[in-house]
Amino acid sequence: MPEPRHIKVRATFMSNSKPPNMESLPNRRDVLTGIALTVGTVFLPRLSGAIAAPLPSVKFPFQPRERISICSYPFREFIAGDRHKPGNPSMDLKDFAAHVVETFNVTKIEPWTHHFPSTDQDYLQTFRKALEKAGASIANIAVDTRDSPYANDLEERQRAIAYSKKWIDVAVTIGSPSVRTNIARAQDAKPDIDRLADSLRQVVAYASSRNIVVHLENDDSVSEDPFLLVRVVTKVNSPWLRLLPDFGNTLAAQNETYSYRAIDSMFQYAYGICHVKDSIGNDQGEIKHVDMARTFTVLRRRSFRGYCSIEYDAPGDPYQPTAKLIEKTIHYLS
Repeated sequence: MPEPRHIKVRATFMSNSKPPNMESLPNRRDVLTGIALTVGTVFLPRLSGAIAAPLPSVKFPFQPRERISICSYPFREFIAGDRHKPGNPSMDLKDFAAHVVETFNVTKIEPWTHHFPSTDQDYLQTFRKALEKAGASIANIAVDTRDSPYANDLEERQRAIAYSKKWIDVAVTIGSPSVRTNIARAQDAKPDIDRLADSLRQVVAYASSRNIVVHLENDDSVSEDPFLLVRVVTKVNSPWLRLLPDFGNTLAAQNETYSYRAIDSMFQYAYGICHVKDSIGNDQGEIKHVDMARTFTVLRRRSFRGYCSIEYDAPGDPYQPTAKLIEKTIHYLS
């Protein structure tokens, strides 16, 4: 398979996306010491204060199909584990990448933590060898935990931090450039920006030391509201903490005006990955449809260069809808 083409650019920052009341970054020479970096996307909104760590430098491909990843979550009824549906074929996660290459002609996957049968070194090394044999790689790991990083209870916050760090180590082992860590709802507190930022600073400090980007997704309408996530990212103020815009999740809980304003805000702080879906069901059983053209227009306007991870999220067999989403994504990226 031919090597993907990459865009070589000198790191710059968008001058037209400065959040209100935030100071400018140090000049480019001070931050980058005059070195040209090969990066996937370097169009950050201006974040106040000095950057203590080097910028992430993931080499994202340029060709539309090579920018596509497939989430393992939609295939949960076909992958061995507690979500597997009896009667369906069953595969081990380590075989998912080869299956995706053969079925969809896509070489990037985004595995979900619930699909890992083990995180011991033997399994992870076997998984990595299976990726290499398939000519595939990881775009991101979707990490879910029940512990909340903003809980009143200190021990719960510490467990959430430790869990995120564990998956950062897994990312290093299997060659993932990033993780998406979720913000679980706390049972003893409403979302608290200060506690959440304090927890995420610890996670991000560890992640940056291991050259791993941490993403936050608009998955839960309370603990992961898009505008809450934007506030957290600007408060933590690190290029290693970024947002993962999901095309449909907010639409399931909010009206269209709110949802598309939210997706635009999130793409200002996106880096390595977004989740592509064209529909999603809400709690009332209603299917809401994503305006794909509108959302990809936002993606392009915000100069997003990362992966578009396909996450079909509706009842039924995921195979044909995933194939259709791949072709739609290629169309809008072309």
